[in-house]
Amino acid sequence: MNSIRTLTLCCCFGLVPSLDANEPLDVWPDLAPGETTRKLGTAQPARPNENPPVTRVVNITRPTISVHLAPKPNGAAVVILPGGGFGKVVPDKEGTEAASWLNEQGFTAFVLSYRTKQGDDVGWERPLQDAQRTLALVRRRAGEWKLTPDRIGLLGFSAGGQVAARLLSDGGRLSYQPVDAVDKVSHRPDFAMLIYPWNMYDAKRGDLVEGVSVAENCPPTFLVHTDDDRSSSLGAVLFYAGLKKSGIPGELHVYGNGGHGYGLRSVDGSEISTWPGHAAHWLGRWLKKQ
Repeated sequence: MNSIRTLTLCCCFGLVPSLDANEPLDVWPDLAPGETTRKLGTAQPARPNENPPVTRVVNITRPTISVHLAPKPNGAAVVILPGGGFGKVVPDKEGTEAASWLNEQGFTAFVLSYRTKQGDDVGWERPLQDAQRTLALVRRRAGEWKLTPDRIGLLGFSAGGQVAARLLSDGGRLSYQPVDAVDKVSHRPDFAMLIYPWNMYDAKRGDLVEGVSVAENCPPTFLVHTDDDRSSSLGAVLFYAGLKKSGIPGELHVYGNGGHGYGLRSVDGSEISTWPGHAAHWLGRWLKKQ
């Protein structure tokens, strides 16, 4: 049984899924901030005509991390934030599939199943808390996975891309009250990749949405978007412009078509599936400079 199918079954029955022979790690030692339950979430029924199928998990109040070790590790790691519009998390198409690609490049990968939107909350706040905590946790435990603490990056897809951008913009400030020694560790990533980050552009402001900006300590960042994405590519363009103005290394690819939500998969009539090759080259150049 492949890992995607295993995850789907586990989530449906409320079990802790196992990926790459490793049990997922809890992000928080007990209840996450503001939570009263610890639910791993439930996988929605597969949508017809999706081949391969896509897993979508809802009602997550207990965030976890799955660990994916590289066969030939280079000492660097990436925390992956899948998309899902905040109401769900897509742990395969925008999670484990990206982890496999990163493993091929020598990077250990950590897929975060962050908390999903509840009630009238803003959607991004809980995932941001989970992402900040996860980066600090991975850095604190770097020795266990034979990682170099200053070679830990962040990859965000869609809604996860917006969360990643908010984390890059936070100036090192936690969005929750510290709970233990993990929260004393820096959660700043050493590099970042924002892949079709969702709704980063505010048309009324004519600028990036409130809470997203290029901080002085923003790390080198790689961005991908498409011109025909209804979540405007202007967000990625403006973020890149901010990097350029601040002298921070960056790379931006805006494809003419391809839509949204493609992950690393191909789209008929589009060259969008070439972005991982560009990203691998960018990552290789970044490593050589360290």
